[in-house]
Amino acid sequence: MRAALTPVPRRTRLLRVALLAACLVLPGPGWTQAVPGPDDLRALIYYLGASDSASTDAELRRLRAQFPGWVPPANLSDLTRAGQGPDTDAIYRRIAANDLAGARAAITAAQGAFPGWSPPQDMLRLMAITEAQAGFNAAIAQRNVSAALAVTRANPDLLRCERVNNAWQLAEIQAGQGGAAAALATYRAVIAACTGFSEVSASLEKARAVASDAEMTALLATARSRFPGNATAIDALERRLTGRAPVAGATTTARPTVAAPTAAPTVAPTAAAPTVAAPRVAASPGVLAAPTGSGAAPRGLSRLSGLPRSGDGRLGQVRASAKSGAFADCVARSTRPRSLDLAYERAWCVFNLDRPLEALALFAAAAEGGLGAEVTRDARFGMALSYLNRNMTEEAARLAASTPFTLEQRKDVEGIILDQRGVRAYQLKEYRRAIAFFDALETLKGSLRRDLGILRAYSYLSLDERGTAFKLFEAMHKELATAETRAGMAASR
Repeated sequence: MRAALTPVPRRTRLLRVALLAACLVLPGPGWTQAVPGPDDLRALIYYLGASDSASTDAELRRLRAQFPGWVPPANLSDLTRAGQGPDTDAIYRRIAANDLAGARAAITAAQGAFPGWSPPQDMLRLMAITEAQAGFNAAIAQRNVSAALAVTRANPDLLRCERVNNAWQLAEIQAGQGGAAAALATYRAVIAACTGFSEVSASLEKARAVASDAEMTALLATARSRFPGNATAIDALERRLTGRAPVAGATTTARPTVAAPTAAPTVAPTAAAPTVAAPRVAASPGVLAAPTGSGAAPRGLSRLSGLPRSGDGRLGQVRASAKSGAFADCVARSTRPRSLDLAYERAWCVFNLDRPLEALALFAAAAEGGLGAEVTRDARFGMALSYLNRNMTEEAARLAASTPFTLEQRKDVEGIILDQRGVRAYQLKEYRRAIAFFDALETLKGSLRRDLGILRAYSYLSLDERGTAFKLFEAMHKELATAETRAGMAASR
C-alpha cells in the first residue's frame, strides 16, 4: 500500500519548487548533485520534527532517488541538528536596515557555523540592489547624470516601476542640465511601462516642463490607451497641462497641479524625509529646517508689499508664457515686477522652476495685495506648496487651517502633509503615529504609494505585529513581486 503523505508546509513547497527550477535551468548537461543541501533536507527535517514516520520514509526514498550517492546518517536526528541552518531572517533584517556590512559579516559567520550553507540568490540580489541604490543616490546628490546612468546601466532594476522615483530624479537632473530630450525620453518610458496610474499621472505632470504641446498630446494619448478606466482623470490632466481649459477671471492663472511627493523608496525605509514635487517639475532633494518664528516674513516680501495691484505692461506676455508652460521665458519677462498681478504670475513660474523660496515671497505679497478672493486663495495655496517643497510641514498646516481652499487644493495639501508627517514619525520611531498618518493618507487619496506602503508594513513589524506586517508585504508582493517585498515577508515570518 502506498504510504499517505502529510502535506508539506506552504513555505517548504515553494522552496522546493524554486530549487527544482534552479536545478533545471542552471547546471549543464550531465550535472548531478552528490548530496542534498540544507534546503533539500528541509522537508525531511520537518517530518522528523513532527514524528511523522510514514512521510519521513517517503521523503527518504525521494532523496535517495534524487541523490543516488547519498547515504543518510544512521541517526536521523543528526540531520535535524546539522540542517537547522542560520537565522536568515536576521540577515534579511540587516539588509532591510541598510546595514550591508553587518549582513556580510552575518553571512560569513553563518557559513562558518553551517559549512553546507550558502546565501540564497534572492538574498544576494537584494544586497546588490541595495548597494546600487546607495550609489545612485550619491550620483543624484552630486547631480552627476553620467554617474547615475552608469549605475542604472549596471543595475537595470533601479529603473523598475516600483522605484519610479529614481527615474523622476534622473529626468529632473537631465532637464536641469539642458537634456530636455533625454528627460522626455525618461518620462515617456515610465508612462509607457508602469502599471500604476498614480505613477503615470505624476509623470505626465512632470513631463509638461520638457514636452512641447505635440509631445504632450502624444504622451496623454499613450496614457489614455493604457488606462481606459481613468479617462475622466486623464481628460482633466489634458485640460490642465495643455491649457485648453477656460480660464476663470481676468487675473487668474490656470491652477497648477501637484504631483505626489517623491521620497526615494529604499529597502530599509529610513532615508531622508521626502521632498515635495512642484507642479510639473520635481523638486530638488534636501530639507530646509523650518524657521523658529512662524510670523517672519519671507525674504523679499518688504520690497514687494509696496507694489500697486496692476499696471505692469508686461502682464500679457508673462501670462501667455506661463499658460504655455514656458516658465523660463515667463521668469525672464517678469524680472523685478512692477505690479502685484505680475508678481503673482511670476510666482507660479519660479515655483515650477524649483525656486520655492522666491515663490514664497511672491505668493505672500500677492495674497496680501487685494487681488480678489480667488487669487488670494490660490496665492495661499502656492505658499502652502512652497512650504511643503522645503519640508516646512507645520507652516503649511497652519496656513491650510486658515484658508478656504477648494476641495482639490485641500486634498493636495493635506495629502502631502500626511505624507511628510508619516515619514517623519517613522524616522522618530513613533511607529503607531506613522501608521495613523499613512492610514489617513490612504483614506484621503483612495490608495497609498508603494514606498509609503513599505514604510507602513515596517512600522507594524517594528511594533512586533508580525501578522499584520506579513499581510501588507504579501499584498504588495502579489501586486508586484520585488526583492523588497520578499525581504519584508521574510522578516515578518
